[in-house]
Amino acid sequence: MSVSYPNQYRNYCVVDIPKRHSLNEIKTTLEKPKSETEVIESLYELNLLLDEGNQEVKQLYPTLSKYNKTTSPNIQTFLAGIYRKTKIPDAFGPLFAMLIQNSINPPKNCPFDPNEEIGGAILEYLA
Repeated sequence: MSVSYPNQYRNYCVVDIPKRHSLNEIKTTLEKPKSETEVIESLYELNLLLDEGNQEVKQLYPTLSKYNKTTSPNIQTFLAGIYRKTKIPDAFGPLFAMLIQNSINPPKNCPFDPNEEIGGAILEYLA
């Protein structure tokens, strides 16, 4: 797998996944990732599973929650997208915390605003 990070010409990650992983493999990777890239790849795969209708992703909230205080705009964006689709009640507060954290200390050298996805996820909870 590989991740091409956002840059001055593209405001999103491009993830290449040659082989899809099971939910258990994704959980294992998220529990002990070797890099931010592994986290992003795993969150991307969870997002794909949700798009396919797999609601078992909700069971991974205890694992996902360890990333609730991340300052990585890439991880925040993927996490907010997952929370938007799952509407896990326990994730509502952490989404607000991310939004406030980013308002106080905006991400630097980031070609996109993660608060757009975070705010969208919050609005989805309120809808």
